[in-house]
Amino acid sequence: MSFTVSKLRVVSKGDLYRIHDASIKVLEETGVVFESEKARELFQKHGAKVSGKVVHIPQELVEKSIAACPKSFTQHGRNSANSMAIGTMQKQLVASTQNGSVYVQDLDQGRRRGTLKEYEKITRLCQASNIVKVVGGIPAEPSDVKPEERHLKLIYTLLKHTDKPLLGVNGSSKEIREMFDMVEIAMGKRDYLIDHPMIAVAVDPTSPLRYDSEPCETIITYARHGQPIYINSCSLAGATAPISLLGTTTLMNAEILAGLTLIQLINPGNPFVYVSGSTVADMKTANFVTGSPEGYLIVIAGLQMAMDLYAIPSRAMAGTTDAKVPDCQAGYETMQNLFMCLLAGAHFINCSLGCLDAIMTTSYEKFIIDEEMISRVLRVTRGIDSFDKETFVDVIQDVGHSGGYLTHPTTFAHFRDRWQPTVSYWDTYEKWLEKGSEDVVARANRKYKQVLEASPESLIDIALEKELLNYMKFINK
Repeated sequence: MSFTVSKLRVVSKGDLYRIHDASIKVLEETGVVFESEKARELFQKHGAKVSGKVVHIPQELVEKSIAACPKSFTQHGRNSANSMAIGTMQKQLVASTQNGSVYVQDLDQGRRRGTLKEYEKITRLCQASNIVKVVGGIPAEPSDVKPEERHLKLIYTLLKHTDKPLLGVNGSSKEIREMFDMVEIAMGKRDYLIDHPMIAVAVDPTSPLRYDSEPCETIITYARHGQPIYINSCSLAGATAPISLLGTTTLMNAEILAGLTLIQLINPGNPFVYVSGSTVADMKTANFVTGSPEGYLIVIAGLQMAMDLYAIPSRAMAGTTDAKVPDCQAGYETMQNLFMCLLAGAHFINCSLGCLDAIMTTSYEKFIIDEEMISRVLRVTRGIDSFDKETFVDVIQDVGHSGGYLTHPTTFAHFRDRWQPTVSYWDTYEKWLEKGSEDVVARANRKYKQVLEASPESLIDIALEKELLNYMKFINK
């Protein structure tokens, strides 16, 4: 993905090598806890030293695994027109909503627990969005679904309401295979996923330096089926990582490299995304915060590790804020984080639409506002394009000293190319008064409802829907 404007960089090339060397030292000498016998056996088979549950990963194994990672891969959608290249060969930004929100929020009903119906509504908004390219994860935890049915109902909702590439969820090997079965039913081909990366997963190590049993099982099952895995280290400087920004970057990098190595040992060449998800803790409360500029210095340093040193696909949380409502704070924190991540050149941004309260809440109105904010920053990253680089001396001389450009033929030919907002209001104060004096949140509230009203009830036919429902009934017997 090319950028015309200068890229944002926060550490030097020499610092990247220092971080890498320090990460290798941690992996070799301190090691990483893997709460999985299968994972430990696999590491040991390939020359790692295993002491109890701690795996000491040698430099040679790590660097061999980095070299095995594809620099770019295609994540397929059920509709092939929506398939996306991710990494060095991609042509457009990949974006998704947050993963892990508990609540949803809007002007009408306020903040409330997520349900399967809210999950469906967010999925339909994502399907209709020109910004969102990958759909799924947990933008709203369905609190009304039984735990044993959660994975099936989530994937059923995704298959019914989107044909874009998917983000799945962590789980047991059995649960993940059942989700994969449903995807292959929808694609009409057994073993479709083996050579079609289609349903990715984000896996979080537990900082510092631990992979619990479910993340390990998730990694092993997704990698054996050739599906993309995003390793997302969410360490907090001063709480679960060193107070130093560079120290937290080192710990984050070590945790990500440990997961990367396990993935490539299972399936060399498996699609992988480096997720720079660490930030700073609020030193007053030790809470996770997302609006700190210092936190995003860590994020950018991680993106540099992925892109500039390892040349592998990268992702970052870019639309985050600690604000509780879509107010001024939500605006400036979100724009700060969007600008930093996109100017750094991130291949993929998540937590980028609708995020409130440090990812705890998805706001319907902010989803719509964030679409516009992302489009603003994307326009900036394109810089001045080939048309605008023309000096237009002939036009200046044609108009001369007292003419106007509004009716000039070149204006008529290109005025539709100018960027326009989707929910911001640009007309006069008087016109704004005439239209009811609405603020941007009220306009976004109306727009999200219009999008849902216009979206189809289902993207699958009755026969496929019946087949998926029958599979779910069979599994739940």
